[in-house]
Amino acid sequence: MFRRHYATIRATEKALILLVCATLLVQVGDSFHFAALLGIITIGFVLLEHFEEVARELASKLSKIWVFAEIILFVMIGFSLEPSAAFEAGFRGLLAISGGLVFRSLGVWVATAFSPLTVRERLFCAIAYLPKATVQAALGGVALSRGILQGQTILAIAVLAILFTAPLGLLGIRFFGNRLLEADGDEAFPLGQ
Repeated sequence: MFRRHYATIRATEKALILLVCATLLVQVGDSFHFAALLGIITIGFVLLEHFEEVARELASKLSKIWVFAEIILFVMIGFSLEPSAAFEAGFRGLLAISGGLVFRSLGVWVATAFSPLTVRERLFCAIAYLPKATVQAALGGVALSRGILQGQTILAIAVLAILFTAPLGLLGIRFFGNRLLEADGDEAFPLGQ
Protein backbone atom coordinates (compact mmCIF):
# COMPACT_ATOMS: atom_id res chain seq x y z
CA MET A 1 0.00 0.00 0.00
CA PHE A 2 2.79 2.43 0.88
CA ARG A 3 4.54 1.67 -2.39
CA ARG A 4 1.43 2.24 -4.54
CA HIS A 5 0.25 5.38 -2.72
CA TYR A 6 3.64 6.80 -1.74
CA ALA A 7 3.06 10.23 -3.29
CA THR A 8 -0.58 10.66 -2.23
CA ILE A 9 -0.31 9.72 1.46
CA ARG A 10 1.55 12.15 3.72
CA ALA A 11 4.22 10.87 6.11
CA THR A 12 2.04 11.64 9.14
CA GLU A 13 -0.81 9.62 7.65
CA LYS A 14 1.55 6.72 6.94
CA ALA A 15 2.71 6.79 10.56
CA LEU A 16 -0.88 6.80 11.81
CA ILE A 17 -1.78 3.88 9.51
CA LEU A 18 1.22 1.97 10.84
CA LEU A 19 0.27 2.71 14.47
CA VAL A 20 -3.34 1.63 13.90
CA CYS A 21 -2.19 -1.60 12.22
CA ALA A 22 0.24 -2.26 15.06
CA THR A 23 -2.49 -1.68 17.67
CA LEU A 24 -4.85 -4.02 15.84
CA LEU A 25 -2.12 -6.63 15.54
CA VAL A 26 -1.48 -6.47 19.29
CA GLN A 27 -5.21 -6.83 20.03
CA VAL A 28 -5.53 -9.82 17.71
CA GLY A 29 -2.31 -11.29 19.14
CA ASP A 30 -3.66 -11.02 22.68
CA SER A 31 -6.89 -12.73 21.64
CA PHE A 32 -5.24 -15.61 19.78
CA HIS A 33 -2.08 -15.81 21.93
CA PHE A 34 0.57 -15.20 19.29
CA ALA A 35 3.64 -12.95 19.25
CA ALA A 36 2.15 -9.74 17.90
CA LEU A 37 5.12 -7.61 18.92
CA LEU A 38 7.38 -9.84 16.85
CA GLY A 39 5.05 -9.17 13.91
CA ILE A 40 5.33 -5.41 14.47
CA ILE A 41 9.12 -5.62 14.48
CA THR A 42 8.94 -7.68 11.30
CA ILE A 43 6.86 -4.96 9.63
CA GLY A 44 9.74 -2.55 10.21
CA PHE A 45 12.30 -4.95 8.75
CA VAL A 46 10.13 -5.69 5.70
CA LEU A 47 9.58 -1.98 5.04
CA LEU A 48 13.29 -1.28 5.40
CA GLU A 49 14.19 -4.14 3.07
CA HIS A 50 11.63 -3.46 0.34
CA PHE A 51 10.94 0.27 0.55
CA GLU A 52 13.72 2.02 2.41
CA GLU A 53 12.51 5.54 1.68
CA VAL A 54 9.17 4.92 3.41
CA ALA A 55 10.90 3.16 6.31
CA ARG A 56 13.20 6.15 6.91
CA GLU A 57 10.26 8.55 6.62
CA LEU A 58 8.22 6.51 9.15
CA ALA A 59 11.19 6.22 11.51
CA SER A 60 11.54 10.00 11.49
CA LYS A 61 7.84 10.50 12.28
CA LEU A 62 7.78 7.81 14.95
CA SER A 63 10.85 9.27 16.66
CA LYS A 64 8.99 12.59 16.94
CA ILE A 65 5.95 10.83 18.41
CA TRP A 66 8.21 8.94 20.82
CA VAL A 67 9.48 12.20 22.37
CA PHE A 68 5.94 12.96 23.60
CA ALA A 69 5.12 9.34 24.44
CA GLU A 70 8.27 9.02 26.54
CA ILE A 71 7.28 12.03 28.64
CA ILE A 72 3.83 10.54 29.21
CA LEU A 73 5.38 7.18 30.10
CA PHE A 74 7.71 8.62 32.74
CA VAL A 75 5.02 10.88 34.21
CA MET A 76 2.62 7.94 34.56
CA ILE A 77 5.32 5.87 36.26
CA GLY A 78 6.05 8.75 38.64
CA PHE A 79 2.38 9.05 39.58
CA SER A 80 2.12 5.30 40.22
CA LEU A 81 5.03 5.14 42.64
CA GLU A 82 4.46 5.27 46.37
CA PRO A 83 7.43 7.00 48.08
CA SER A 84 7.30 4.60 51.04
CA ALA A 85 7.89 1.64 48.69
CA ALA A 86 10.85 3.47 47.12
CA PHE A 87 12.45 4.06 50.53
CA GLU A 88 11.78 0.47 51.54
CA ALA A 89 13.49 -0.83 48.37
CA GLY A 90 16.41 1.57 48.97
CA PHE A 91 19.73 -0.15 49.66
CA ARG A 92 18.64 -3.67 48.69
CA GLY A 93 17.27 -2.31 45.41
CA LEU A 94 20.53 -0.49 44.66
CA LEU A 95 22.45 -3.65 45.48
CA ALA A 96 20.32 -5.70 43.07
CA ILE A 97 20.65 -3.05 40.36
CA SER A 98 24.43 -2.86 40.83
CA GLY A 99 24.72 -6.64 40.59
CA GLY A 100 22.63 -6.58 37.42
CA LEU A 101 24.88 -3.88 35.94
CA VAL A 102 28.00 -5.94 36.67
CA PHE A 103 26.56 -8.97 34.87
CA ARG A 104 25.20 -6.78 32.07
CA SER A 105 28.69 -5.30 31.58
CA LEU A 106 30.20 -8.78 31.55
CA GLY A 107 27.61 -9.78 28.95
CA VAL A 108 28.60 -6.83 26.76
CA TRP A 109 32.27 -7.75 27.19
CA VAL A 110 31.61 -11.35 26.15
CA ALA A 111 29.29 -10.32 23.28
CA THR A 112 31.98 -8.08 21.81
CA ALA A 113 34.84 -10.53 22.43
CA PHE A 114 35.09 -11.72 18.82
CA SER A 115 34.28 -8.37 17.22
CA PRO A 116 36.84 -6.14 15.50
CA LEU A 117 36.54 -3.64 18.38
CA THR A 118 39.62 -2.73 20.40
CA VAL A 119 39.74 -3.33 24.15
CA ARG A 120 39.13 0.39 24.74
CA GLU A 121 36.09 0.36 22.43
CA ARG A 122 34.72 -2.75 24.13
CA LEU A 123 35.13 -1.07 27.53
CA PHE A 124 33.26 1.97 26.24
CA CYS A 125 30.44 -0.30 24.98
CA ALA A 126 30.08 -1.71 28.49
CA ILE A 127 29.91 1.83 29.91
CA ALA A 128 27.45 2.96 27.24
CA TYR A 129 25.09 0.10 28.16
CA LEU A 130 24.88 1.13 31.84
CA PRO A 131 21.89 3.49 31.53
CA LYS A 132 18.52 1.81 31.90
CA ALA A 133 15.32 3.79 31.67
CA THR A 134 12.80 3.21 28.91
CA VAL A 135 12.28 -0.51 29.39
CA GLN A 136 12.14 -0.11 33.16
CA ALA A 137 9.56 2.66 32.80
CA ALA A 138 7.48 0.63 30.37
CA LEU A 139 7.58 -2.63 32.32
CA GLY A 140 7.95 -1.36 35.89
CA GLY A 141 4.23 -0.84 36.35
CA VAL A 142 3.13 -4.14 34.79
CA ALA A 143 3.44 -6.09 38.04
CA LEU A 144 1.44 -3.39 39.83
CA SER A 145 -1.28 -3.36 37.17
CA ARG A 146 -1.55 -7.18 37.29
CA GLY A 147 -2.17 -7.08 41.02
CA ILE A 148 1.03 -8.88 42.01
CA LEU A 149 1.57 -8.62 45.76
CA GLN A 150 5.04 -7.02 45.47
CA GLY A 151 4.06 -4.85 42.48
CA GLN A 152 4.77 -1.61 44.31
CA THR A 153 8.28 -2.81 45.24
CA ILE A 154 8.98 -3.90 41.64
CA LEU A 155 7.86 -0.49 40.40
CA ALA A 156 10.02 1.23 43.04
CA ILE A 157 13.11 -0.74 41.96
CA ALA A 158 12.39 0.07 38.30
CA VAL A 159 12.25 3.80 39.13
CA LEU A 160 15.35 3.44 41.29
CA ALA A 161 17.13 1.81 38.32
CA ILE A 162 16.23 4.80 36.18
CA LEU A 163 17.37 7.34 38.78
CA PHE A 164 20.62 5.48 39.48
CA THR A 165 21.75 4.36 36.03
CA ALA A 166 20.75 7.30 33.82
CA PRO A 167 23.12 9.83 35.47
CA LEU A 168 25.77 7.13 35.94
CA GLY A 169 25.67 6.30 32.24
CA LEU A 170 25.62 9.94 31.17
CA LEU A 171 28.66 10.78 33.28
CA GLY A 172 30.46 7.60 32.16
CA ILE A 173 29.83 8.30 28.48
CA ARG A 174 30.86 11.95 28.78
CA PHE A 175 33.96 11.23 30.83
CA PHE A 176 35.24 8.10 29.09
CA GLY A 177 34.12 8.92 25.52
CA ASN A 178 37.09 11.20 24.82
CA ARG A 179 39.48 8.97 26.71
CA LEU A 180 38.59 5.60 25.16
CA LEU A 181 37.43 6.39 21.63
CA GLU A 182 39.18 7.86 18.63
CA ALA A 183 37.69 9.10 15.36
CA ASP A 184 39.03 7.21 12.34
CA GLY A 185 41.72 5.74 14.58
CA ASP A 186 43.78 8.90 14.83
CA GLU A 187 42.04 11.85 16.50
CA ALA A 188 39.97 12.15 19.66
CA PHE A 189 36.30 13.11 19.58
CA PRO A 190 35.51 16.74 20.45
CA LEU A 191 33.96 17.08 23.91
CA GLY A 192 30.47 17.96 22.64
CA GLN A 193 30.05 14.90 20.40
